[in-house]
Formats: sequence, structure tokens, C-alpha cells
Amino acid sequence: MFTQSAKYYDALYRALGKDYAAESARIKEIVAEHKRTAGNALLDVACGTGKHIERLRDDFACEGVDIDRNLLAVAAERNPGVPMDLADMISFNLGKRYDAIVCLFGSIGYAPNTMRLDQTLSTFAKHLNPGGVVLLEPWFTPDQWRDGQVNALYVDEPNLKIARMNVSRRDGNVAVLHFHYMVASTDGIRTFTEPHRLTLFTREEYESAFRKARLSVSFDERGLIGRGLFIGTQPIL
Repeated sequence: MFTQSAKYYDALYRALGKDYAAESARIKEIVAEHKRTAGNALLDVACGTGKHIERLRDDFACEGVDIDRNLLAVAAERNPGVPMDLADMISFNLGKRYDAIVCLFGSIGYAPNTMRLDQTLSTFAKHLNPGGVVLLEPWFTPDQWRDGQVNALYVDEPNLKIARMNVSRRDGNVAVLHFHYMVASTDGIRTFTEPHRLTLFTREEYESAFRKARLSVSFDERGLIGRGLFIGTQPIL
């Protein structure tokens, strides 16, 4: 999905002002409040370039999983010694359990339909210790999505300039993001495009997926970046 843009991912979100330190501090607070296990094993699903792991690894025994090998390579370089697994969030099988599982920044939207959303939460539950916690940051809901919105993000660093533009589109319950990039660096100037399709699940569909996975679920309106946060817990047997 990020075949051509992985090397620019962090620069783009620096320009956006994404605050990984504040988000990670909030994650620690929520996990401490809801976790009922004695362990500290944490799995970051769709970990991207590992920026959250970088800030969580001092407090947790972290592991990352992502479907994009380019992003995972960046995450592994950033977090030496932290296990990184190349796998699909829908059906991964790591053969172990964790005390906390996080899936952040709307990555869950890459699940293509409610059946796969249900399967993803079931996969999370199978990897969770009794009393463990799942933090799921949703993608936009159907009523939050703005069709036809013109978007642009710019990077202006000494040796790197990027313009990323798109016009938001909607195909049924799917958000269509067709990003157009122009990148200037010491290697020259290049342009490329990347298409992304993310499902606009409703709050009820998210909550239903948690319940089907036999996880209790609550919703934190504050969340990490303003989209809220679903918090699921595995019952203690």
C-alpha cells in the first residue's frame, strides 16, 4: 500500500504535526486503567514505521506487525531488537498472547467489509491474555466523511520537499483516497500516485465486532487524535 511513499511517511506526518509522544503517553494511561493482567507484552497491529513502539518499548515488551514490508523495514531499523512480523491484521497467527493490543490511526479501515472487521477482532481476541486490553482507533464513520474535499499536505525540509494532494471520494461505504505525490530531494524530482481504499464502518459495526469476539467494549470520546477510541477487554476466566 505504501510501496513508493514509505520512505516519506514520517516526514509527511511531521509536517502534519502528529504527536506520537502525547499519543503514546495517553496509550499508557488507558492500558494501565483497563488492563487486568500482570504482564506487559504489547502488540502494535499495523505498526507502520514504529513511531509508537519507539515510545512504548521502555514500558512494554513490544512487538509489531504490518502487511507492508516497506513500512516494517523502517520500523525494524528504528526499533532494533523489537520483533517485527510481516502479516495481515485480519488473519495473523503469531502463536502467542499479549496483555495489550493496539491498532491505531484508522488502520482498521483497510478491512474491506464487516465480515473481515469481525475476523480482525476475533484474531485480536485470540492473541489476548485473559484480562488483556485492545485499543482500536477507528477510521472515519460514514457520517464523518466529506466527499469532494480537496486536501493537500506539504513537507518543507532542507533536503526534502513534498506535495501530497487528493480529492476525497466515496464509493458506497468506502473512502477512496487517490494520493498524488511530487517529491523533490537531492536525487531529483519524481511524481507518483498511490490509491487507498478504507471502509467507513459505523460505530455500531465496530461495537458488534468486539462483541462477536467476546470482548467487552467501551468508547472513549477523547481518544488520541479526535476520532475516539474503542477499548475492549478480554474477560478473566
